[in-house]
Amino acid sequence: MINTVLFDLDGTLLKVTQEAFVGTYFGKLKKVFERLGFDADLAIKGVWIGTKAMITNDGAMLNHGRFWESFTKFMNLSDEQRKIAEESCDAFYIGEFDSVKEIVEPTDVPARLIPALRDKGYTVVLATNPLFPECAVTTRLNWLGLTPSDFALITHYANSRFCKPNLDYFREVTEKLGKSARECIMVGNNTAEDMVAEALGIDTFLVTNYMENDSGVDVQKYKNGSLEDLEAYLMSL
Repeated sequence: MINTVLFDLDGTLLKVTQEAFVGTYFGKLKKVFERLGFDADLAIKGVWIGTKAMITNDGAMLNHGRFWESFTKFMNLSDEQRKIAEESCDAFYIGEFDSVKEIVEPTDVPARLIPALRDKGYTVVLATNPLFPECAVTTRLNWLGLTPSDFALITHYANSRFCKPNLDYFREVTEKLGKSARECIMVGNNTAEDMVAEALGIDTFLVTNYMENDSGVDVQKYKNGSLEDLEAYLMSL
């Protein structure tokens, strides 16, 4: 019996396309590196390299360590420069990053649905790909009128050793929760990163508002619908 709901964030609870989000986000992050005196274009390349290191993480260290190890090596930073860069990025996510909300389509579904599920006794998890620090996740939740306290667990780069679509990401989440796969449903907008959870026996729901389906799979094999459809489905369980 399902008693745990895992929610993706970007493109699922947050109504925004990946292309628009990444373009706006990197445009603003670039200014942080410029202020630090870095070659900003090179630093953005370093962020992508660090992101790839997290996505391919073998679990030997946290994603946080993988990112900053790769970024530091690529940029040839000293320990002090790395420390300043990380602090500056965290300050960015708490401050300037908030303006990215301007490109997000407003919705009142998450602020209504998450508390309703908790009231019904469900364990609710923010299973966003753990590529960001917790402060960046918190800022994005604020755009929805939600806070970390609304979730039993939030995955971020400092508490996770794997990323989607690695099945070990989902194993890590369920182990932390003390849940079996059969007790969980994964809600997401990406057929490759979110729906892969079904390989472990986790139920799935594909949110189609900003669906990502680069591989062109037949989405009819998944329960699917808009964010509003999802609300109706989950509240009917």
